[in-house]
Amino acid sequence: APPPPPLKSAVFAGGCFWCMEKPFDDTPGVKATTSGYAGGKERNPTYDQVSRHKTHHLEAVRVDYDPAVVSYEQLLAVYYRNVDPTRSDGQFCDTGPQYRPAVFVGSPAEKAAAEAAAAAAEASEAFGRGKKIRVEVIPAAEFWAAEDYHQDFYKTNTALYKFYRANCGRDRYLDAVWGTDAEGFKAQDVPEALMQRVEFGKKKSAAAAAAAAAAQ
Repeated sequence: APPPPPLKSAVFAGGCFWCMEKPFDDTPGVKATTSGYAGGKERNPTYDQVSRHKTHHLEAVRVDYDPAVVSYEQLLAVYYRNVDPTRSDGQFCDTGPQYRPAVFVGSPAEKAAAEAAAAAAEASEAFGRGKKIRVEVIPAAEFWAAEDYHQDFYKTNTALYKFYRANCGRDRYLDAVWGTDAEGFKAQDVPEALMQRVEFGKKKSAAAAAAAAAAQ
C-alpha cells in the first residue's frame, strides 16, 4: 500500500536489496524502506521464485519519503552513488535479470527526472570515460514486499551485511568511483558474519518450506 499523504514512495532496483536500504534510510526525509520485488506480472513472488528466475521481477527497494524534506531528484542522486549504472546484467558479484539496475517511475515528472539523471551521469563520465548508463527506466508496477527475514538486513545481520558488501565488490567499486569506504568491513567481523550466515540460512529454509506448504 502507498504511504499516507503527504508522504510519497519511489522504487529503485540496484542489485541485492539488502545493500540498498541503508543508503536511503540514512537520507534525511526518508521515512521507511522496504525490500521487495517489482517489475514482474506474477503475483505474490517469493525470494526462491525470483532467484530461480521463475518470475520476471527485479529485487528492489521501496522508499517512502517526505517530499517537503527530500526531493525525488535527490533520491536519484543517492541511488546513483550506490550502484554500478554501467551494468545491464546485474550488480557486482550478482549476475542475473533480477539484479538489473532500474528506476520504476510513476509519473511523467519522475520519468523525466530519471532520464535526466541518467543523462547527467553519462555526461559526467564519473563511471568511466565513454561508459554508457544502462539503468532502465520502467513504468511503475505493483511492488511486493520481500519476506520478513530480508527486511532491515543491515540492522539484523550487521556483520554478514558488511561481509557480503565487501566480498561482492560493491564497496570496492564505490570506493574507486567516489573515494569512500561505505561500510568498512574488518577481519574481526568474520566470526560473527559466519554465525549470522548460518542463522540466515535457517530463516531462508523455513520461509521456503512455509511457502511450499501454503502452495499445496
